[in-house]
Amino acid sequence: MQITEAGSGRAPTKPASRRGVLAVELGDLELANPVMPASGCFGPDLAALTPVDTLGAVVTKTVFAETRPGNRTHRLTEVPGGMLNSVGIPSGGIAEFRRTGLGGYAGLGTPVVVSIGGLSAREYWRVADELGECGHSAIEVNVSCPNLEHGGATLDTDLRAMCEVVSGVVVRSAAPVLVKLSPQLHSIAAAARAAEDAGAAAVTVCNSFPGMAVNVERRESALGNDTGGLSGPAVKPLALRLVRSAAQAVDIPVVGCGGIGSATDVAEFLVAGASAVQVGTATFAQPGVMARIVEELPALTERLGVDRIADLVGTLTPSDRRIGNEQR
Repeated sequence: MQITEAGSGRAPTKPASRRGVLAVELGDLELANPVMPASGCFGPDLAALTPVDTLGAVVTKTVFAETRPGNRTHRLTEVPGGMLNSVGIPSGGIAEFRRTGLGGYAGLGTPVVVSIGGLSAREYWRVADELGECGHSAIEVNVSCPNLEHGGATLDTDLRAMCEVVSGVVVRSAAPVLVKLSPQLHSIAAAARAAEDAGAAAVTVCNSFPGMAVNVERRESALGNDTGGLSGPAVKPLALRLVRSAAQAVDIPVVGCGGIGSATDVAEFLVAGASAVQVGTATFAQPGVMARIVEELPALTERLGVDRIADLVGTLTPSDRRIGNEQR
C-alpha cells in the first residue's frame, strides 16, 4: 500500500443503478447507502477528487471545544498491511467549526456526522451544546480520547464515565448520537450495551488498534509520539470479530470500521452484523475508493441474491449450522 495521493483522479460519477437498493437506517438517520468515511480520514478538500454526494454520509474530523495542535511529527508511517498514525486529533475548536459552516462540510450535498471529542465530560457537553442546530445529521461521540478526569485512560474503558458523557450528549442533541468505541476494551459487547443504555442510536466499531514501528538504524520509534494507531487491511479480521460481538449484544445498529477497501469488504462487515461502514486508510492511496465502492454495491447485492443491501445485515451462519451448508 502506498500512502500517497496517487489515485487515478476523480472517481466515476455515473449514478449507481437501483440506488434505492442501497438504503440503510441508523436509528432515525436514513442514508442512501451504507458508505461513509471514518473520522480523521476525510476532509472537504477531497470533494475535488471524488463525487462526495454519492456517499451515504460524511464524518468530520473530531471537533474539540478549544484549539488543539496535535502530536509532534512524524505522524504517519507505512507498515505491512496498513499504516500507523499518531496525529493526535488536531482541532480548530468548536467556534471555528461553526464559523466555517461545519468546517466546510455543510456544502458537500450529503448528510454530515460531526465527530466530537473531549478530555472531560464537560468538554463533550460543551461541544454538543455549541453545535446546537448547525444542520448536521448526527453526532459521533469519540470515546477513545484520553479522559483526564480519570487518569488519562480512554473514556470507554470506564463504562460509568462513558455513559455519563453519552447520556449528556444525547439530551443536548436533537440529532441521533453514535458512539465510536476503542478496540482495547475488555468487552466490546459490554461497552456497546452501555452506549445503548445511555441512549446511543448506533455504535461505531472500531477505532484504530494500538501499535508501534521502530527505526532500527536510528534506534527510535518511527513516530514522533512513539506509539500510534494501526489501521488498514491488516486489522480487518480483528475489526470483523469485534463488529460481530457488538452486533450480537445490542439492538441498535453497528457501524463497522477497519480495513475496508472494496465492495466485498463492505458486504463482509454487513454479514457480520454491521448496518453501515466507514472507510479510512484506503482513501490515502485511492481518494475515489468510496465512490467506487458505492458504484459496485448494486451489482454485488444482486450477485449475492438479496433485494436490498440491508438484507445482508447479520446473516452470518453460526458454526454449529454449517454442516448443512457443507453438504449442499
